[in-house]
Amino acid sequence: MATAIQKITLSSAQDIPFNKLVLSQSNVRRVKAGVSIDELAESIARRGLIQSLHVRPVLDADGQETGMYEVPAGGRRFRALQLLVKQKRLTKTSKVPCVVSDANAGILVDEVSLAENIERAPLHPLDQFRAFQAMREKGMTEEAIAAAFFAPVQVVKQRLRLAAVSPALLDIYAEDGITLEQLMAFTVTDDHARQEQVWESVRNSWQKEPYQIRRMLTETAVRASDKRAVFVGIDAYETAGGCVLRDLFQDDDGGWLQDPALLDRLAADKLKASAEAIAGDGWKWIEVAVSFPYGATHGLREIVGTPLDLTADEQAAIEALNAEYAKLEAEYEDADELPDEIDQRLGEIETALASFDERPVHYEPADIAIAGVFVNLDADGTLSIDRGYVRPEDEPANPADGGEGDEQHGGGDDADHQATHSVQRAVITIGGKPAEPDEEDDDDTIKPLPDRLITELTADRTLALRDKLATDPSVAFLAVLHKFCQDVFYGGSQYGFAMEVSVRGTTFHSQPEGLRDSVYARAIEARHDSWRKRLPAKVADLWDGLAALTGPEHAELFAHCASFGVNALYERADRYGGRVSAHSVEQRIAEADRLSLAVGLDMAEAGWRPTVANYLGRVTKPRILEAVREGAGERAAHLIAHLKKGDMATEAERLLAETGWLPEPLRNSGADAESTEADTGESDEALPDFLDGDDEETNTDDEEERHLAAAE
Repeated sequence: MATAIQKITLSSAQDIPFNKLVLSQSNVRRVKAGVSIDELAESIARRGLIQSLHVRPVLDADGQETGMYEVPAGGRRFRALQLLVKQKRLTKTSKVPCVVSDANAGILVDEVSLAENIERAPLHPLDQFRAFQAMREKGMTEEAIAAAFFAPVQVVKQRLRLAAVSPALLDIYAEDGITLEQLMAFTVTDDHARQEQVWESVRNSWQKEPYQIRRMLTETAVRASDKRAVFVGIDAYETAGGCVLRDLFQDDDGGWLQDPALLDRLAADKLKASAEAIAGDGWKWIEVAVSFPYGATHGLREIVGTPLDLTADEQAAIEALNAEYAKLEAEYEDADELPDEIDQRLGEIETALASFDERPVHYEPADIAIAGVFVNLDADGTLSIDRGYVRPEDEPANPADGGEGDEQHGGGDDADHQATHSVQRAVITIGGKPAEPDEEDDDDTIKPLPDRLITELTADRTLALRDKLATDPSVAFLAVLHKFCQDVFYGGSQYGFAMEVSVRGTTFHSQPEGLRDSVYARAIEARHDSWRKRLPAKVADLWDGLAALTGPEHAELFAHCASFGVNALYERADRYGGRVSAHSVEQRIAEADRLSLAVGLDMAEAGWRPTVANYLGRVTKPRILEAVREGAGERAAHLIAHLKKGDMATEAERLLAETGWLPEPLRNSGADAESTEADTGESDEALPDFLDGDDEETNTDDEEERHLAAAE
């Protein structure tokens, strides 16, 4: 005979006045967590009581019902209702929906309270993202959604952006196939096809960290901090139809501009407009480029203009600013720390005074007729205008003022920088050179570095060595004295000068991109401009001008001039029709090593870092692994050995960034090289997190909650 299935009976539901309810002492929730009572009260006021309370009748000593009910499950809702009553937004006798269980039930009230709290399934983050998206599509603004759920507007924007990721990737995320941090990385672009393409590329590889996903999604874009973007302006770029990718989950430095071609066109148009305005002054030629190579003015004579006098209003403004500055300094002379507003004001005064130093310059019409202008962008995106350069072929046949033209300009011929436009109308040419082919090389043999790469690396070293020598007068004296002794005691070949020594500036026919913006190039340029302003405008007055300088000033100027004679360049021995021999290049590099050791030059300290552009993308895979092995250790090299060359170079750049590693052409021989070798070794600290651990990813619930909190 079949056993009858016992039927269960659900507890009845009824409305109970709030003043008949009391919080059960058996409620297990004692620690505050989740939404605050204040926010829950506001939610109830907005939406009503979504979930009923669970209550039991309170019995007296005789086991009889007292008419009161205790609340073992729903304590936070009870406290929120209590707060609304206290705020007089709810009456004490308001009816509260309750599920009433039997007072004599065999189930402990503690069990009911615990079960109510632990049996709830948490909402998957994706469900929340999609719920926000649905409300947005039905007309609620981001601000309204934020107000309804007591969240910052930025959090709502972040979750809406997450919900807008490719549906295919969201489905994978729902099955825990993608972490929340990885999903955040995909939000930097709205292109679903590109998102899916990148995921297919990384899903089975080591390279699926969020930073790697962001890099792949933005590799064809331009940083908003790029000088072209700063010059054009993001608003102008977007007005022209350009799109900017933005990362809502971490600092993106302004985002990424997705249309480089549009940006280049806008920058070129704006540069050309600036040049055309200058052309009206009557200059013979105007060269325009986003960037000029270092040494672009080599062989050109610079005309020194006359700064215009200050107007009466400008002089009065300077005096007023100086007086205010002196007054504030005196007033706060004894203060340990300046108030913020005073410190800010002093900075404003300094900036205003500095602006008067850059005076407009007057050039003679005769000079303007034969000279030209360079227009380009500085590293910070500001417009740079360098006026007054005369090409050798434009020099007058009979120079005035005792032949200044021949004495003030060099006679070198630099074909790469010769004028291509000799008219009074600006012609914009965006410079550039073809990149070296990025070929896969699976050969494990470490081949010699390409001659061009060595030449470019040593161009960096030459400038850095010049900068270092210019700050060390004693070594500069010794270096030039060494040259004197070579000429006097070992058969010099220079004749026709009272002082048989010369400084010939070296031009870099092959140079790395960005050399002009390097730390050492900027330092040399600033030092040169400072001395140029102090020296007489005419060569006829130079002797008297030098005589007026002090001994230390002589030493500083001597070191600066001597530094321009430094040539640490590697060159192929067959250049210049055989006039440069392999022995002479070898001797030059040896002397450069000795000079580097004397001044204590360290290219890493000088600011050089191995990047994909200047080294790692230009050499073979074995060379990249050798660099990582020397700079970051054998373990780091092993962990990137399986990557394709492009990814390997990118990872190597990150691993070597702060190690101080240098390629051989940038190292000093002797003690400096030994120090470099001693510093290399195994270092776990150099490894990124995703390389420092097991292959398998572990995604616990705690980690997912932590990542979601990060999104907020």
